[in-house]
Amino acid sequence: MHRFLSLIVVLCLGSCAPADDAKTPSFPRTDWPWWRGPNRDGIASADQQPPLRWSETENVLWKAAVPGRGHGAPIVVGDRVYLCAADDSQWLLCFDRKTGKELWRHEAHRGGVVPAGRPNAKASYASCTPACDGERIFVNFLNAGAVYATAVDLDGKRLWQTKIADYTLHQGFGASPAIYKSLVIVSADNKGSGAVAGLDRASGSIVWARKRPQLPNYTSPIIHTINGKDQLLFTGCDLVTSLDPGSGKEIWEAKGATTECVTSTVTDGQRIFTSGGYPKNHVSAIAADGSGKIAWETKTRVYVPSMWVRDGHLFAVTDDGIAMCWKSDTGQSTWSERLGGGFTASPVPVGDLVFATSESGTTFVFKATPAAFDLVGKNKLGDEILATATICGNRLYMRVAVKKNGKRQEMLYCIGN
Repeated sequence: MHRFLSLIVVLCLGSCAPADDAKTPSFPRTDWPWWRGPNRDGIASADQQPPLRWSETENVLWKAAVPGRGHGAPIVVGDRVYLCAADDSQWLLCFDRKTGKELWRHEAHRGGVVPAGRPNAKASYASCTPACDGERIFVNFLNAGAVYATAVDLDGKRLWQTKIADYTLHQGFGASPAIYKSLVIVSADNKGSGAVAGLDRASGSIVWARKRPQLPNYTSPIIHTINGKDQLLFTGCDLVTSLDPGSGKEIWEAKGATTECVTSTVTDGQRIFTSGGYPKNHVSAIAADGSGKIAWETKTRVYVPSMWVRDGHLFAVTDDGIAMCWKSDTGQSTWSERLGGGFTASPVPVGDLVFATSESGTTFVFKATPAAFDLVGKNKLGDEILATATICGNRLYMRVAVKKNGKRQEMLYCIGN
C-alpha cells in the first residue's frame, strides 16, 4: 500500500471515526443516487412506469452529447443527472433532469489517460458510476497509475481529492463509490497495491483502510443488511469478504469466488451470490453466516452483468445473452431463454418487468417471474451500449454510442412517455 495511505491509517485510528449519529442519506424512489440504486440491489421501484417502446424518433424526451468515452451509468438526484466521461481529461458532468441541458462539467484530472488505448475493449477511463449524498457528488478515476476519489459540490466546485492506491493496470478500472453514514467507501483491487478505504465524506480524510490481495479484480463495494447487521461485501481475489462498513474490520472471509469478478453482490438474506469469469466461470451461493459453506455452484458465465434476487429466486442475464432463473436455496434452474447478442450492461428489473440492454443497443423488455419468461418487446437505440440504464421517475436514462462517418459519439438519452 502506498506509504502515505499507511501513515494516514495510523493517524486516524483514534481520531477520525464517523459520528455515531451519522446516517446514510435517503432519497425518494424517483431518484437513483448511486450504483445499483437506492437499495443497492439493482431493482427499480415497482411503481415506476417507464415506456415499453422507444426508438430514435419515439419517446425520446431529450438527448445530450457526452465527450469522449465512458461506460459508467448515470445517477439522478433531484433535478440533476450526473455522469462521468473521459477524453484527454476525466470529467464529471451535470445535466438538467428536465431538459438535458449541460449545467456544468468538472475536470477531475487533466491528462494522465493512457494514450495507447484500452487494455480491454470493454474498458474505459470513465467506467465508474458516481454517488451523491445530496450535498456532494463522489467519483473515482484511474489516472496516471493511481486511483483517486474526488468530491464535488452541487455547483461543480471541487471539495477534495484523495489518492486511494497505486494501480497496476490489467484490464481496466471501474469500481464505483458506496455511501455509508458519514463515509464514502472506495476500492481499488489490482495486482500492485490493492486497497479498500472509508473516507470522510466532508473532508476526504481516510478514516479506515485495508490492504487487499495483489490480484486483479473489478467489483464495487456493496453494502447489505443481513440478519440485522450492515455488511460491506466483496467478491473476487478468490474470496468472499464481509467487512464492517463503519470501521473496515473483518466480519468474516471465505473462499467461494474466482479471481476476477465484475458483478455486484446480491443476497436473499441467507446466501450471498457471487459470479465471475476468470480463471473459471461460475455462479455460487455462499452461506451468509460466515461459515464459508457453499450451498450450490454452477459453471455458468455471468462475468459482467450483475444479477438480482426476488421471491426466493436468483435471476441473471449471462454475458452471451441468456436470461436465467434459479431457486436461490438450491440452484435448481426453473427456466432459461436466449435473448441474443453480447451483454455488458446489467439488467434493471421494474416490478415483474426487466429491461436488459445488449452491447449492440437493443433493449429486451421481458416479464420474469419464478415460473416463466415472457418477452414483451425489443427497442433499438444507437450502435453500442455498455453502460447500465438508470430507471427512475418513470424514465430511462441511457448512455448510448452512435457511430457515423467513422466517428463515435456518446449521447445521454432520456426516454419517457
